[in-house]
Amino acid sequence: MAAAPQAPGRGSVRKTRPLTVKTALNNPYAICWSALEREDMHFILHTLEDRFKSLGLQKTEDKKKKKKPFLKKQSPDKCSTEVDTSEDQKEKQPRDNEQGSGWTPVHIRKQLTIGVNEVTRALEKNGLLLVLVCKSAKPALITSHLIQLSLSRSVPACQVPRLSETLAPVIGLKCILALGFRKDTTAFVDEVKAIIPRVPSLHVPWLQGRLEDSREKSDTESLESQDKEILETSFEDLSKHKRKLVEGQQAVVLQPLKIKKVIPNPNKIRKPPKGKKTTSK
Repeated sequence: MAAAPQAPGRGSVRKTRPLTVKTALNNPYAICWSALEREDMHFILHTLEDRFKSLGLQKTEDKKKKKKPFLKKQSPDKCSTEVDTSEDQKEKQPRDNEQGSGWTPVHIRKQLTIGVNEVTRALEKNGLLLVLVCKSAKPALITSHLIQLSLSRSVPACQVPRLSETLAPVIGLKCILALGFRKDTTAFVDEVKAIIPRVPSLHVPWLQGRLEDSREKSDTESLESQDKEILETSFEDLSKHKRKLVEGQQAVVLQPLKIKKVIPNPNKIRKPPKGKKTTSK
């Protein structure tokens, strides 16, 4: 008779599980904001601070506003009297506080974009003239995407130290991480024209010369005159002109992607189960 198979003992060797390795691709290009000179920083901060004070732009909030208390069910006679008194109070409130909460000159607030999300949406729609970012934003990833976005839209942008410290208390906010000026602005035209020449140019490897081309196009003739010249010239002249442009432009140097292998939880630290409680002996 054949012997029955025996179950393995407790001291048997366990099979080791293979390590799970995840591969990730890192960006080989180091994209960062261009350095702003100290004189330009003071000029930008002083001009904007003086302009905000002269316009009187400020956000006000009603501190008297409180949550409505929970009302218990009462008799219909008491309810009718309370409704009459509440209506009288509502009529008196707007007279006492006509301004209420919000921005004081609303038409000036609409000419600005304040905050990273608002600036990002306006840049995507190509509706800004200038973008200023505070250097105190942490982590830096919050505002780093505005470099490529502003350069792709040909909008001058720079990182200004102490932007939030100087301008936020003037407007009545806690912090300002990003500030943008819309194209339809009328109150900040002179300030934007004075700040743009002081803004350093951004450098992105795959978007070279995008901002310079936009500035050159603004100084050239209108589109109609250009179309007439193109129609008058022959096809051979156009092809020669294109070849010269291609030869003059600098080619983008491509870099290989960096492959990084990540081992999750290399020390194999296990979390204790939530349901089980440790019993003290």
